[in-house]
Amino acid sequence: MTDSTIRQIPFSSADGAERTLDDYGADVVLVVNVASKCGLTPQYEQLEQLQREYGDRGFTVLGFPCNQFMGQEPGSMEEILEFCSTTYGVSFPVNEKIKVNGRGAHDLYKALKQAQDADGRAGRVEWNFEKFLVGADGSVQRFRPKQRPDAPEIVSAIERALESAGR
Repeated sequence: MTDSTIRQIPFSSADGAERTLDDYGADVVLVVNVASKCGLTPQYEQLEQLQREYGDRGFTVLGFPCNQFMGQEPGSMEEILEFCSTTYGVSFPVNEKIKVNGRGAHDLYKALKQAQDADGRAGRVEWNFEKFLVGADGSVQRFRPKQRPDAPEIVSAIERALESAGR
């Protein structure tokens, strides 16, 4: 899927400022709905490793806390940010808590969910830590929650997206 307008959809940062994917100065962005009380929460470690490894090449991870899956992100933004920094040393931006499915789903996720995964399935976000790789051209690749951020297919997709962006 390619839609260059996806990079212009506004959302709120943790401090309430309006942002877009382009505002982060990265050509390639990995958008992830995150939660601090989930069995997949240790993925924060791999997400941070990707940020450290590729950040200087025009890549960033953007976390979007979401409490829609069994209430696994109940905290305030202050609590979420504290958890991320002290538990996993997260340096990538964690943005305002949003909804990813159903009524009130954020516009960014409405657009992202149109992308198909490797099995050709689009639609609802399945769980916490679903990953969407957005290229400089607005192309979107979707990776399901159980795929670890450091899985070979995700790493190679990041590297290809950076190469196509001239990074």
